[in-house]
Amino acid sequence: MKFIKQLFNFYLNSSIHVALSVFSLTWITLMEFQIPYDKNILCFVFYASITGYNFVKYFGIAKFHHRSLANGLKLIQIFSFFSFLLMCYYAFKLSVTTLIYIAGFAVITFLYAIPFLPKHFFLDRQHNLRSIGGLKIYLIALIWTGVTVLLPLINNNYSIDTDVVITVIQRCLFIMVLMLPFEIRDLRYDSLKLSTIPQKIGVKQTKIIGSVLLVVCFFLDFLKNEISGVDIIVLMIITCITLLFLLFSKTEQGKSYSAFWVEGIPVLWLILLFIFY
Repeated sequence: MKFIKQLFNFYLNSSIHVALSVFSLTWITLMEFQIPYDKNILCFVFYASITGYNFVKYFGIAKFHHRSLANGLKLIQIFSFFSFLLMCYYAFKLSVTTLIYIAGFAVITFLYAIPFLPKHFFLDRQHNLRSIGGLKIYLIALIWTGVTVLLPLINNNYSIDTDVVITVIQRCLFIMVLMLPFEIRDLRYDSLKLSTIPQKIGVKQTKIIGSVLLVVCFFLDFLKNEISGVDIIVLMIITCITLLFLLFSKTEQGKSYSAFWVEGIPVLWLILLFIFY
């Protein structure tokens, strides 16, 4: 049991789970727009997510405590290094246009973790994009949306039409709602200067806003030119499940509530699409 627990913790802490979520949302985009399985972009997104998330999470720790890192963290560093190599391998298989867009997202991710601007721009000692009050949720939603919607379409030379724009809006709203249980969980620990949504309007209002955004996200599907009955049914199921997780989220959560179950909703979405198709 101890080994299984350690394995599960490594699975979460090494960002494999969140990478599977990003991977799943990217594949969902391919399926929605009837684009064949694209191994290169999917594998790139998976390994890039591990690399990016671990860089953001552990950069400060590795920078200041490199020699005294715990064994678990050292293992994550090694794992992240090989994920980085695999990311580079699949990057060389992508189109030049895709790589240009990837470079933009990489810069945002880098600035998200690295101190780079004068102190008066920030609300704490970090001096990075992550510490700017109220910006975190929108920044992450922007990156996830760009990576999971635009990258697979650009890499397959899919023209940006009305349906794509609607999908971008939907995905952005969905990711923002998906992050709300995390912000509710972190309410006890986050600095008040971060101005997260629950800090600004309270937990109850956050759940109301999130519920409205989910409803909007669902009904936007009916504005598309190409509407699939299967996609709508699956989206309805995912909307209801996400809504339940949002409504039952609280500041005192179990470790796996947000980090595993909420984060795993995109994986369930992909599985349901496979079942229904």
